Amino acid sequence: MAKKQSGTAATTSVPTGEDRGGAAYWLIKSEPFKYSWDQFVQDGSTFWDGVRNYAARNNLRAMKVGDKAFFYHSNEGLEIVGVAEVIREAYQDPTSEEETWSAVDFKPVRKLQNPVSLKVIKADPRLEQMALLRLGRLSVQPVTPEEWELVLQYERGT
Repeated sequence: MAKKQSGTAATTSVPTGEDRGGAAYWLIKSEPFKYSWDQFVQDGSTFWDGVRNYAARNNLRAMKVGDKAFFYHSNEGLEIVGVAEVIREAYQDPTSEEETWSAVDFKPVRKLQNPVSLKVIKADPRLEQMALLRLGRLSVQPVTPEEWELVLQYERGT
């Protein structure tokens, strides 16, 4: 799904343009045995490729430089472990010959002091509408500003 960057080259509501009023928030999933947060940090940046779901692709295409994304370890860990930032907007996925698919470049911003588990998120009724819970298999998802702040509160232990 994600690889080291070489060169510089649904049913969800996707924030766009004027509706955004600034940076938008996202959640991107990676299986840690395939591409972990630690590998992402070691690489320094990556392109998010291999997304073959139209809703997830549309979310990639809605991302803008400066948007932030939670980095979520799926299948193992099941927790948000870090914050990433979009550094290049959607372009043709280099792993596909079809123009249908897109990739986006990210850089790591910071590791969460305390990872926030899926169990914690599920236990908070204020997060029951979070795409992570409603659209669990979607690999690239929007996060509302309110959800973003709640997750960061859990990171801080407040």
